[in-house]
Amino acid sequence: MSQLLRDKSILFGVSGGIAAYKAVSWVRELVREGARVTVVMTGAATRFVTPLTFAALSGNRVHTDMFDEDGAETIPHIALGRDRDLVVVAPATARTMARLAHGLADDLLSTAVMAAAGPVILCPAMNSRMYEHPATRANLAALRGYGYTVVEPGCGALACGDEGPGRLAEWDTAREAMLAALSPRDLTGRTVLVTAGPTREPLDPVRHLSNRSSGRMGFWLARTAARRGARVILVTGPVALPDPPGIETVRVESGEEMHRAVLARLNEVSVVVKAAAVSDYRPKETASHKLKKGAGSMELGLTMNPDILKELGEMKRGGRCLFLAGFAAESRDHLAEGRRKLGDKNLDLLAVNDIGGTETGFAVETNRVTLLDREGGEMELPLLSKEETAERIWDRIVKLLE
Repeated sequence: MSQLLRDKSILFGVSGGIAAYKAVSWVRELVREGARVTVVMTGAATRFVTPLTFAALSGNRVHTDMFDEDGAETIPHIALGRDRDLVVVAPATARTMARLAHGLADDLLSTAVMAAAGPVILCPAMNSRMYEHPATRANLAALRGYGYTVVEPGCGALACGDEGPGRLAEWDTAREAMLAALSPRDLTGRTVLVTAGPTREPLDPVRHLSNRSSGRMGFWLARTAARRGARVILVTGPVALPDPPGIETVRVESGEEMHRAVLARLNEVSVVVKAAAVSDYRPKETASHKLKKGAGSMELGLTMNPDILKELGEMKRGGRCLFLAGFAAESRDHLAEGRRKLGDKNLDLLAVNDIGGTETGFAVETNRVTLLDREGGEMELPLLSKEETAERIWDRIVKLLE
C-alpha cells in the first residue's frame, strides 16, 4: 500500500447532506493509508451520521461544538485548522460554502476552515438545481479566488431522484486532489508525455501478439506528474485501468498506432517518459479472417515495430530539446543491459526493473528499480508501491532537469 499520506495531519469537515455517509469510507481510507485524521461535523451532519462512527474510524475525538468547554483552553476553533497539513470538507453543502464564501465564521467548521494555515479542499455535494443556482456558482468562484481547491462533483442519479451534477466526487478523484495539494509543484509549466501498457499486434480478427504489461507503472507516472503541476498527455495501450482524473488520455492498440500518437504530440512536450512495453515485432501480414488450425505446425513471419525510444533519442542527437526517460524490463544482467540501452538510445534516465521476482515487474502493485542517468549516476530504489516508485522517479527527473 502507498505510504504517501502517512503521518499527514488532516482536518476532515463533514457538513449536513446525504453524502455524509460516503465521508465515512473516505475517513477509513485516509486512516488506512496512515494519515492522522480529526473530524469536525456541523450540527446538521450529526443528523445523518453519528459522531461515534467517525470517532471509531479515525481513532480521535470528533468535534461538533465551537463552545464545548472540554478542551476550551486549546482554542479549538483556531487550533483545529491551523495545526493541519490539509483541510478537507466533504460533503461541502451549499450552506457551508455560502458561509465560507462570505466569511460567516458562525460555527466550528467554518471557523476552523477560515483559520487554516495550509491548503483547503472542498468537495461539493447537493441537488443539481442547487449546484447550478447563480448564488452557488458565485460562491464557488469566490472560494476558488480565495485559493481553495474545489473538487467538481460527479453527474448521475441523486438521492432526491433528480439526475445531473451534484453527486459527491469519487474517492479516487478526491484523493488525487489531496495528494496534489501536498505535493511539490516542481513540474509546473511543463508538458509531459507518458506512455503506458502493452500493445497488441493482430494476427487475425481473433488473435494477437502482446505481453503481460498492466499499465500501472505508466499510469502512476502520469498521475504523479499531474500532481506536481505538469500538463500530462498519457498514451496507453489496451489496459483495464480507467482514465486518470484530469489527464488527457489517448488510447491505442498497436505499436504503430502508439508510434503515430507519440510523434503527433511531440511538439507540445518537453519531457517524455516511455513506460510502455511496446511489442518489438508484429506479424508481417494480418489475416482478414480467423486462421484455422491445420494438421501440422504453422510458421509465423514477423517484422520489427518502430523503436519509438530510439527514434526520439536520434531526434535529441539532432538537436531536439527533449528530456527522455525510458524503462528496461530485464530478467538477467540488469545493470549491464541498462547501461547499454541508456547509451544506445541516447536517454537522460533509465529505470531498470527485474521482471523475474514475484513482487516486481508486470501485473503487480509493487516495483524495485535502479535509476541510471547519462551523468553516470546510479540509484537503487527499495521495494515500493508503483505509485511511490513513480514519485521517486520524478524526484530524480526534476533534479536532472535542474
